[in-house]
Amino acid sequence: MIPRAKKFFFCLILAGTLLMGVRFALAESKWAGVDESVVEKIAEENGRKAWTPLINTDQGDLLLFVFLLAGTAGGFMLGFFWRKLFCETDAAPSRHAR
Repeated sequence: MIPRAKKFFFCLILAGTLLMGVRFALAESKWAGVDESVVEKIAEENGRKAWTPLINTDQGDLLLFVFLLAGTAGGFMLGFFWRKLFCETDAAPSRHAR
């Protein structure tokens, strides 16, 4: 009886989570980000208006391209230093040591 109860409660929680996710996805209003809700509000309170950033990443796929470059650089560095990071230990003599 206990395993059936666990399975039932797991399914109930999973269904509730999925329904809440669908509800939020279909919501008409957009959630305001930090820029809209905090930064713009404080700027207006102090008599300044919001200005566009120097590099606007909201247009097109520029943000994805930046993440691609960062991932490529990180992957290259991890691959280049793989042995030094994960294989070699301090006890093992280095081939460059004299």
